[in-house]
Amino acid sequence: MGLPIKLSHVPIRAAAGSFILNAGLGKRELPEDSAAGMQSMGANAFPQLKDVSPNDFGKLLSTSEIALGSALLTPFVPSWLVGLGLAGFSGSLLRMYTKTPGLTEEGSKVKPTSEGTPIAKDVFLLGIALTLILDDLVSRKK
Repeated sequence: MGLPIKLSHVPIRAAAGSFILNAGLGKRELPEDSAAGMQSMGANAFPQLKDVSPNDFGKLLSTSEIALGSALLTPFVPSWLVGLGLAGFSGSLLRMYTKTPGLTEEGSKVKPTSEGTPIAKDVFLLGIALTLILDDLVSRKK
C-alpha cells in the first residue's frame, strides 16, 4: 500500500506547507502590538476576533499555521484533507483582504493597492487547495 498522496502533489504541498509552517514558527513569540495589528485586520472579516486577547490571538494564529503547514508536509495526511484545511485558511485570508479598508483600490473589491498585494497573493494558496481537492475527487471517479 502506498502513501495517500500522489507524487504530483508533493511539490505544491511542500511549497505551501513550508511557507505556512515558517510563518507560524515566526509568530510563536509575536509581540503583543504585532498580534493586535493582525487581530484588528482579522476582525474586519471575522468580528468575533475582537473578543479574544491579542496574545491569545497570536498563539491561535501561530498554532494554526504550524498545524496546517505540518499537515501539508506530512505525506500520510490525504491531499483532499489538507486541501480542505488550506482552502479554509486561504479563504479566510482572502475574506480579510476584501474586508480591510486600504487593501483594495477604491471602487474595486479585487484589485490590490500596494499595501494589499502581500495578502492578495494568497489567492495562490486557494488555487493549490482547490487543485488538491479536485484532483482527488477526479481520481476517485476513474
